[in-house]
Amino acid sequence: MAADRHSAPDTRRTVPLAPLPDHRDVDTPWWQELWRRHAHVTTPLRERGLECDIQFSLSAYIVRVSLPDGSYLIISPPQEPPSARPPGDPEGWIASREHPADQALSEALYDSVPSDDPGTPQRPEALHGGGAQPLIAAIDHRLAQLGLLPHPAPFAGPPYLPSSAPTLQGPTASGVSDPADPAAVYVYGDALRALTDRLNGAESHADAADLLHQILEPTDGLLAQLGEFFEAAGEKAKEAEEGDGFDLSYDLADAGAEIRSLAEVLHVAEERMRTLTPLVPAPRRPSTPARPPSLPPRALPPAQPRHSR
Repeated sequence: MAADRHSAPDTRRTVPLAPLPDHRDVDTPWWQELWRRHAHVTTPLRERGLECDIQFSLSAYIVRVSLPDGSYLIISPPQEPPSARPPGDPEGWIASREHPADQALSEALYDSVPSDDPGTPQRPEALHGGGAQPLIAAIDHRLAQLGLLPHPAPFAGPPYLPSSAPTLQGPTASGVSDPADPAAVYVYGDALRALTDRLNGAESHADAADLLHQILEPTDGLLAQLGEFFEAAGEKAKEAEEGDGFDLSYDLADAGAEIRSLAEVLHVAEERMRTLTPLVPAPRRPSTPARPPSLPPRALPPAQPRHSR
């Protein structure tokens, strides 16, 4: 159906997606639009076997996630005061667990909403803002502790390519580069260049989608890891005694957030690539000559002698 068009199953998934909610709003255009805007949150959770729904609560739309023990998660933007940002793209996420019959099970799992109070220190999660990947990672961690994760995070561990595809040669663990080997100075760039070369030579859109998966997979893909890299670089900059270390750390953290945002914008690009149909040229017809082939020349009649007058 339309609401689930970006979650079509493929052969790489180890488990099917959890089903869509069962209510009449699922078939309405407004609900399907809300579902599309929250797909970067709901799809990873459904890959883990968790059923999700989009509902309205207080002043904003929320994601409600059913858990195996009867409790549920509420994943929402800030509501008091309400977020001014569009649904699915808040300045931060708040995730909590609730139980309808046992309030003792209620707990906060994640809160990346930046604080407006200058006297209140920012929570570590605030660096992630509205990024979905850190939110999903925090939910993964807590639900695994509680034994409430039906399936582990999919695509755990490389590679994410068909078994027939050659293995990418990436950097070795011995070091970033070998100064004695000029060709090995930019081993990480070389690894990505090799991926680009394979994309240029891909024989089908499915093969191209497999290569996109290496970049866009929300947990272990290149963009997710590149965001983590810039965040780690920001934390390293804070260790410096110079005051510029903090300014640099904010710039690096912003870069990481922008990279994660790009990954979330492109989260359906892989599936869209996979469903493309190659343009097959029309079969060529036998060429038709512009004019009939010339006939063999006719024999000329013998010349007649002229009679003088």
